[in-house]
Amino acid sequence: MGFIFTTFFYQPILNLLVFIYNIIPGHDLGVAIIILTVIIKLILLPLSKKSLKSQKALQDLQPQIEELKKKHAGNKEEMGRATMLLYKNNKVNPFSSCLPLLIQLPFLWAVFRVFRNGLSNGSLDLVYSFIYRPEAINAVSFFGLLDLAKSSAVLAVMAGLAQFWQSKMLMTKKPAVNSPGAKDENMMTTMNKQMLYVMPVITVIFAMQFQAGLALYWLVNTLLTVAQQFYLFRHKNKDNNFMDEKVVEGEIVE
Repeated sequence: MGFIFTTFFYQPILNLLVFIYNIIPGHDLGVAIIILTVIIKLILLPLSKKSLKSQKALQDLQPQIEELKKKHAGNKEEMGRATMLLYKNNKVNPFSSCLPLLIQLPFLWAVFRVFRNGLSNGSLDLVYSFIYRPEAINAVSFFGLLDLAKSSAVLAVMAGLAQFWQSKMLMTKKPAVNSPGAKDENMMTTMNKQMLYVMPVITVIFAMQFQAGLALYWLVNTLLTVAQQFYLFRHKNKDNNFMDEKVVEGEIVE
């Protein structure tokens, strides 16, 4: 299993990073990491696109799911049946957002391993023969202002803020509800808000424990995800508005 991971994930990513590092003027590792992040994001674009759409669809259905919880309070079997029917009618698979994330995990772990090893001389032994192997990787990047081999509180905080932004975009604003079931809805809303803040904090703590190169990768990857979400959701809203206009026109004609 370790051989498969090293051969098909770790080694290709390591070699791609070294190749980019070699061809960049000034051999700036930070720029190489940014380019590597973009390339990996493009490779995983179909999977991340499907995952984001599924996550957003599930978030959009939360108000209706809360209504079902109030309607079928105390009847878990009926609640489950009604929920599955809701998913079916809206063509949403609640598990479809998990598979793309699982497939991306080996790539994320490989990137983590590359930066954790610090691109030391030992790890450079895995560079392919047709790629120039530098004697050492200069981790001081961005015009000599940042050492990516050491932890960076600034990059860690920026990665956490980007994580918060990305999670905030997926949140669905729900109107206030004054009903017997409002207590449950408020509890669910509170839990969602806690996750909204907890994940960025975990990101900051995690990023501060390792090399800044990993924090830079996570920051750029999250910003690219934000841009992807903005593009997908904007077009989805345009399509929904277009359909609403068609419905209104149909009612007027009738």
